[in-house]
Amino acid sequence: MRVSVLGLGYVGCVSAACLASMGHEVIGVDVNQVKVDLVNDGKAPVVEERIGELTAEVVRSGALRATTDVREAIMGSEVSLICVGTPSAPNGSLCTTYLERVTEEIGAAVAERGGRQTVVFRSTMLPGTCLNLLVPILEKHAGGTAGVDFGVAVNPEFLREGTSVRDFFDPPKTVIGQLDAESGDVVAALYEGLPGEVFRVPVPAAEAIKYADNAFHGLKIGFANELGAVCQALGVDSHQVMDVFLADRKLNISSAYLRPGFAFGGSCLPKDLRSLVHAAQRADVSVPILAHVLPSNSDHLQRAVDLVERTGKRRVGLFGLSFKPGTDDLRESPLVELAERLFGKGYELKIHDANVSLSRLMGANREYIETRLPHLAQLLADSVDEVIEHAEVCLVGTKDPAVLAALPHGEGPVLIDLIRLPDAEARRAEPGYMGLAW
Repeated sequence: MRVSVLGLGYVGCVSAACLASMGHEVIGVDVNQVKVDLVNDGKAPVVEERIGELTAEVVRSGALRATTDVREAIMGSEVSLICVGTPSAPNGSLCTTYLERVTEEIGAAVAERGGRQTVVFRSTMLPGTCLNLLVPILEKHAGGTAGVDFGVAVNPEFLREGTSVRDFFDPPKTVIGQLDAESGDVVAALYEGLPGEVFRVPVPAAEAIKYADNAFHGLKIGFANELGAVCQALGVDSHQVMDVFLADRKLNISSAYLRPGFAFGGSCLPKDLRSLVHAAQRADVSVPILAHVLPSNSDHLQRAVDLVERTGKRRVGLFGLSFKPGTDDLRESPLVELAERLFGKGYELKIHDANVSLSRLMGANREYIETRLPHLAQLLADSVDEVIEHAEVCLVGTKDPAVLAALPHGEGPVLIDLIRLPDAEARRAEPGYMGLAW
């Protein structure tokens, strides 16, 4: 394919050289004449493993050249990869100045060129940037409709500085945010033959995925460093601890706990987080990530309360009360906390949990509920139907088959889904359905 790559920084120059080595005819574009001259001389504008040799090879073969002229590049290509920078503004917001400027130039060139051009945004940008900001700019300057007269896609990169060439040819995944199927086909064809799973998703999802990745990478590094500091203060070998931690592929290094759902609770997590943070404070070790996990959890629980308040209705039903399905363990259950907050705000509350019977509660379990929710007896309902008949708003915090089977579709109470129901995708089209974080 004939490809133009706009922006010859790390991502752009690596993408250009690697695509050229795969047999594509590539034109690199940059406003910096020095970068353009370097590429045309067969030299990479960045220092990176393998990029120097690769650039020299593809320039020598004629597969890669560079220019400062956007119009020339668009006229000589059928697909354009935008790799310009999106730095932080002084207030921390995303600066889209370079994106907007190059999009205007591409649009004007597309209008002059004719034929279908596929514009692929590879720059990191927040969800909504492409469809709400850049597509209107393209349509205005190109004089056409995106997805009809020209293609648009978002194709985030997952290249690490220092190993970018290696990462390009062995990607962890390929993500294609496609405005239309034809645009997605063009991007998929660019990378044909590379390993790794290909995900074709809506444009905003592709934009968000890069942020999910980088936020998690930062969180992991911060977590490891904070834990290391606490271990050092307590006289423990942090690397020995993390070696064992990393060996757990069932819960720790896995997909476990990484699906948006309701707040966590139970007899272990809250207690142990509090103890660890307290130990760090006593040792004068600052652990802002660990110290904010419980407040973050509390804020997430509050989102459910806010959704109820937003409905303006007063009669509320809650399905589920115990910390874990199939048990009657109520200790630090987030559903008990939710019930307490709603009851405290004066909502008329009915609760059903098939595993929770006040007469059977004993020991620490009974003591906990008598302290946190002493009015539980008057709130418990014997059946699912009793709750549904009472409620104008139903909060679903359990996957009990009896509850799932009884939940109404369409007309009926507002449904606030705390757990992502098995049929959540279908229910999202229903007017009374509200997902907690989806």
